[in-house]
Amino acid sequence: MHIMINKKNEILRRITTGVLVVAIISAVFASGFISGQMRTVEAGKIPGVVNVDKSKPKDVNADFELFWKAWSTLNDKYVATHNSTSTPAPTNQDRVYGAIKGMTASLGDPYTVFFTPQESSIFESEIDGNFEGVGMELGIKNEILTVVSALKSTPAEKAGIKSGDKILKINETLTTGGLSVEQAVKMIRGPKGTDVNFTILRGEATSTIEIKVTRDVINLPTLDSSYDSKTGIYTIKLYNFSAQASSLFRTALKDFVASKSNRLVIDLRGNPGGYLDSAVDMASWFLPPGKTIVRESYSKGKPETSEKSRGYNIFNDNLRTVILIDQGSASASEILAGALQEHGKAKLVGTRSFGKGSVQELVKLTPDTSLKVTIARWLTPNGKSISEGGLTPDVEVKNTPEQTAKGIDAQMLKAIEILSN
Repeated sequence: MHIMINKKNEILRRITTGVLVVAIISAVFASGFISGQMRTVEAGKIPGVVNVDKSKPKDVNADFELFWKAWSTLNDKYVATHNSTSTPAPTNQDRVYGAIKGMTASLGDPYTVFFTPQESSIFESEIDGNFEGVGMELGIKNEILTVVSALKSTPAEKAGIKSGDKILKINETLTTGGLSVEQAVKMIRGPKGTDVNFTILRGEATSTIEIKVTRDVINLPTLDSSYDSKTGIYTIKLYNFSAQASSLFRTALKDFVASKSNRLVIDLRGNPGGYLDSAVDMASWFLPPGKTIVRESYSKGKPETSEKSRGYNIFNDNLRTVILIDQGSASASEILAGALQEHGKAKLVGTRSFGKGSVQELVKLTPDTSLKVTIARWLTPNGKSISEGGLTPDVEVKNTPEQTAKGIDAQMLKAIEILSN
């Protein structure tokens, strides 16, 4: 899901997450789930990235006569087989929108999407803040609509939806066949007190399960912290990288230092990301100035850029840190975890992360339509593409359903074991 140049433009520019939040949490947080590191620009005003020109590009080698032949054939021959007064026939402009959607879909990138006026309006409402929904993030993984995480204390979590669940149907609509995340969200979002039904395939199971979720107002925490006097371990549980996350993380680190412990667990499980700036700020507490936190790789000859540590670097070599990750850890979570892992500041424990490492830009094509287009990808400091399989933990540990039912957190127990050894 971007304070005040134009408030929306700055909000859009600063976010890293690329999965889409179904429960709209806040103006800052929501659009980051939609967009990756999101930037918004007017058509024709995209310095250094892409130049949008309303005239026909000179280097296009395509037969547009075929398009107009198909258009004319549909005009002459098409007869609707189902007449419905509730679903009006598409206008010529609707057909143009459909053609643009088909063109963007042909790229095979679930995060490159054309927004019609109605969809742009929904996007804007999400940025402005709509606090009703079901409370989960969605992404496309292996061409299947997948739950990145069911957020803490939300209707989705309470109904039993879990990270990694594959959503095969929303109500009676199949999600297979190219349904985008944005289209899925349009079907899922709705007012408090209404229901939405999901058909889900979980893990390696061959049979599906049905889950009904009642929409509600979403109130999410950003961070919890605690000190266990028995183990001497301090834990920071980070739920998202919102605008407040950096200051809350700083306060938690002060409490950690005051505890006189040198053993720290940072729990990023189920954390879908948020502000890039928050991830960079947090990593800077552990890294010397100038160390690379994340690299941004472009195409078409644009040079690579990177985000560097601000060098707060308050800890000495006695600090021992474990970061917990799972398939619900995405984007900004992967940036923080990947940087501390590769610089030797933390061990990763858990399961492979989600793998969302692309950067999107929002281009206003007209006053009421826009194109969200992938312009770059995130790389770890050592050059690993986050999108290609996510992060691999140093120690892989799975929480089995049987352990979860008994209240046993095997991943946390392994972190405690590592830090206590």
